[in-house]
Amino acid sequence: MKFVLSTSFNTIEDLMALAPVADESGWDSLTFSDHIVHPETISTPYPYTEDGSRRWEAFTDWPDPWVLIGALAAMTKRIRFTNNVYVLPMRNPFMAAKAISTAAVISNNRVTLTIGMGWSSDEFALVEQPFERRGKRADEMVEVMRKLWTGEWVEHHGEFYEFERLEMTPAPTERIPIYVGGISKFAFRRSARLGDGWLSDLQTSAEIVECINTINNYRKDYGRDHLPFDVMASPSDAFTLDHYKRLEDQGVTHLLTMPWPFYPNDKVDPLTQKSDAIKRFSDEIIAKMD
Repeated sequence: MKFVLSTSFNTIEDLMALAPVADESGWDSLTFSDHIVHPETISTPYPYTEDGSRRWEAFTDWPDPWVLIGALAAMTKRIRFTNNVYVLPMRNPFMAAKAISTAAVISNNRVTLTIGMGWSSDEFALVEQPFERRGKRADEMVEVMRKLWTGEWVEHHGEFYEFERLEMTPAPTERIPIYVGGISKFAFRRSARLGDGWLSDLQTSAEIVECINTINNYRKDYGRDHLPFDVMASPSDAFTLDHYKRLEDQGVTHLLTMPWPFYPNDKVDPLTQKSDAIKRFSDEIIAKMD
């Protein structure tokens, strides 16, 4: 099992300081969440809380993931970068493909794209992208971007996008893996049909395993069960080495977590506490998983 550090709700300044610590401490990846703006009032309830309220406060940092990944790639050596999640259909496929490809080149192919379909119709409206049929459009966007990332002359004639022969450079020298996030049947099918992996929400271990089994059944239906497939999971009830090993046995390949709540320490400043927690978790968990 590999371990992924969640960076949600941290300032850019803290992330610039913590990324090299994680890089040197054996963490596999950093993951970045994605919102463009924070409307004071929302017309679409947040789908992952019981009352529809958001999990963060106003004025929380939401840096552009690809700008930040480019900066962090330049100051790290081995750690990978991914998303939790990147709202793909809120973008134009050419501009998204260019940013992701550039980040992949800067990082020497240390990028995994994790996509979600998004829930905020308000943000879609502000960036002038249609909220309706966003899943179907995202499926075609993936097809378009994978063509663009070949670095060859490509063309496309689809339902939402059509273009004659063109090329996009710089192109990554390795295939960019794509994970799909979400806990709906549509997300499960999308993961099975076109993904290289799946990302859970904050769920119990039993719920995660049930989702894995459902996705694996869909992968058989699509004839893709012979291909490698990753599961990046964020369990709400797993905190020990034994917990993580049981999840690994049941198909979880990447464990997404935020270690500083496990090691509270009010005797040091918050940044030092987070840095110490990253290293302590590495010593107590990551180093003992092999």
